[in-house]
Amino acid sequence: MKDHVELRSGAYADSVTLLQVSRAVQATPGVVAAQVAMATGLNLEVLEGMGFDVPDSSPNDMVVALRLADDADVATALAAVDAALAPTRPSAGDTTVAPPRTTGSALRRSGPGAIALVSVPGASATVEAMDALEAGRDVMIFSDNVPVAEEVALKTYAASRGALVMGPDCGTAVIDGVGLGFANAVRPGRIGIVAASGTGCQQLLALLHHAGATYDGVGVRHALGVGGRDLSAAVGGLATREALRRLDADPDVDLVVVVSKPPAPEVAEALGRETEALGTPVELGLLGRGQRDLTAVAEAVLARLGHDAPEWPVHGADNTGPATGPLLRGLFVGGTLCDESMLMATEVLGPIRSNIPLSDDLALGEDLLVDDHTMVDFGDDALTQGRAHPMIDPTLRNEQIARAAADPRTGVILLDLVLGHGAEPDPAAMLAPAITAARRDRAIPVVVSLVGTDLDPQGLHAQRDALVAAGAEVHLSNASATRRALQLIEGAQR
Repeated sequence: MKDHVELRSGAYADSVTLLQVSRAVQATPGVVAAQVAMATGLNLEVLEGMGFDVPDSSPNDMVVALRLADDADVATALAAVDAALAPTRPSAGDTTVAPPRTTGSALRRSGPGAIALVSVPGASATVEAMDALEAGRDVMIFSDNVPVAEEVALKTYAASRGALVMGPDCGTAVIDGVGLGFANAVRPGRIGIVAASGTGCQQLLALLHHAGATYDGVGVRHALGVGGRDLSAAVGGLATREALRRLDADPDVDLVVVVSKPPAPEVAEALGRETEALGTPVELGLLGRGQRDLTAVAEAVLARLGHDAPEWPVHGADNTGPATGPLLRGLFVGGTLCDESMLMATEVLGPIRSNIPLSDDLALGEDLLVDDHTMVDFGDDALTQGRAHPMIDPTLRNEQIARAAADPRTGVILLDLVLGHGAEPDPAAMLAPAITAARRDRAIPVVVSLVGTDLDPQGLHAQRDALVAAGAEVHLSNASATRRALQLIEGAQR
C-alpha cells in the first residue's frame, strides 16, 4: 500500500460534510482508507493513529489523507475527493436567488416568529445567536463548544427581551409537532417537555410515543431543549424558566415534564418551588443520586394521565448468555443516557469511571479503557472537537467497542443507539458489524437501548432487527437495558 497526504490551505467544510466525503472516497476502487478532515488537534491525533504522516498544519487547513493499493492511481482518488467536495445544486425551486450570506440577511427573508437555528463552529455561535436575538427571534443553538460565560450572556440578554435561547449544544427540540435537530418523529398530543438534555428528551419522546399506541391522547406538542448546562449553578435555569412560562401559557398543553442531566442542587430546589406556582401541572424528571430514572418518569407521566405503564419492549433476549468477565463497559452517544446508566450502576457496582464522571475523582484520562467499570459519553465536547457528533459519525465508539471486546476482563458491553431526523440514516449498518466482530472470539453479552419511534426515518423495527441479528439484546428503555447489564455482571461476580 501507499499513502498520499496533502494540505489544502484555506479550504473549509463542516465535519458532517467531510465525514460524507471521506465515506464516498473510501468507496473508490483502490482506496483502502480515506480521511478528509480539518487539521484540528483531535483530527490530527486520529490521522496519526491511522499511521498517516501529516506535515505541519493549522486548524484552517483541510487534510486529505489517502491510503491506496499499490496499483491504484492517486490522481483518480484525488478526483473522487474533488467530486465529493463539489457543492451540489438544488434539485428544485428557484436557483436564481442567491442564498443569504449573513444571519441578518437570512432573518430578513424569514417570516415573523421564525426560529433561528445556529449550527456553526462553537467559537462563532455566540455572534450569530446574538444577531438573531437582536432581531427579536428565538434561537436554537445546535453548536457545541460554546463557553459557558457566553451562554450566560446570551440567555441573560434573551430574558430581558422575553426571548428563548435553546442551547448551546441543544440537539433536540419539537415545536408544535415539528422536530428540530435530532428530534424523533412522534404523534402529537398535549404534553410539553422542557429538556436540559438532548437524549433524555429523546428517551421520553420514544417511551411516550410507544405508550401512545395503546392509549389515545398520549403525545407531545412541544419539547423545548434548553441545553445541558442550563440547570447548572453557572447558568441557573435561565432558559428553563422562559420555557416553562411559555408552556404554562399554552392552552393546548395539559402537562409539562422537565427532564435534565444531574442539576445543581440549589437550582433544582429553586425550580421545584417555581413550578409549584404554575397553573399547569409539572412532572420533574431531574436525574441524580436517589432520583427516578427516565423510564420511571415516563411512567409517572402516564399515571398522571390515568394510564398504567405498558410493557416496554425487549428483543433478542435469547442472544444473551452469561457475562464473560467482571467489568461493565458502557459506551454511549447520549450524555444523559450515560448519566442515567452511571447513576443506576453506582448503586449496584460502586464507583464508575467516566469522561463525564459523577465526581471528579472518577474522571478518565485520555485512555478511555481502564481496569475498572467504565462508561463513556462519546458526545461530550472534548470528543467532538473537529468531528461530527457520534450520532452521525460512530467511528470513535466503534473503535472502543473493539478495544473493550479485546479486554478479557470485559463482561458486558452496554450501548445506546439513538434515531431521529438528524442522525445517521442507517446507524445499525455500522453498529451491527461492530457488535458481530466484538462477539466473534467470545460471546460477550451486548445490551443496547434503541431510542426511537416507528415513525423515525431510519425505521425502528429494521434497526432493531439488524442489532438482534448481530447478537445484541435490544431494549426501548435505557433503564431497562442498564438493569439487564447489571444483572449479568452481578451474576459473574457471584
